[in-house]
Amino acid sequence: MRLYVDQAGTAPSPRRVRLYLAEKGIDVPVERLELPGAVRTPEFRAKNPVGTLPVLELDDGRVIAESLAICRYFQTLHPTPPLFGVGAVEVAEVEMWTRRVEQYFYLPLDYSTGFARNPNPGWQDVSKFFGRWAGLAVGLFDQVVAQRPFLAGERLTVADLFLYGALDYGVKLRGWVIPTELASLRAWYEKMDARPSARA
Repeated sequence: MRLYVDQAGTAPSPRRVRLYLAEKGIDVPVERLELPGAVRTPEFRAKNPVGTLPVLELDDGRVIAESLAICRYFQTLHPTPPLFGVGAVEVAEVEMWTRRVEQYFYLPLDYSTGFARNPNPGWQDVSKFFGRWAGLAVGLFDQVVAQRPFLAGERLTVADLFLYGALDYGVKLRGWVIPTELASLRAWYEKMDARPSARA
């Protein structure tokens, strides 16, 4: 088994898997690839035609791509701690919040900060649109973590790891700032940043 991630360790999708594995205490052999060249080679595209990281290559040669799919694979093999929830309602809530993190915050944040670097005035308008979308999402997350310790309830789940990974990427690599009025989200982020898994 081998997990392919980025050499720099800053790409958000591979980082989510590293956070997850650290919380689970699972050690997987890792191969670090230099971006973007390594994922464009025919050898890598044979493993993942989409050309993205992370990629998990199993001992039998089969390949699993996409961070959430890789985390689910390991959850099935190592069910404790239950980072995808326990029982029908909690599992559904974890899935709901994980999707909201991805769709309503991470992708708009990435688009917003990416388009902001383009000098074309039209792209600046696009950047502002996605920035507003991400701003609405963090307002929602702030309200939720003001009422309970973690995004999907009383225990840490993959939804928290995905939100922390997205926030940390925005703050440390894209120059995004958690608004000062979102005190609950800021406290939640600092709590997550202090966990040992944040060093993964």
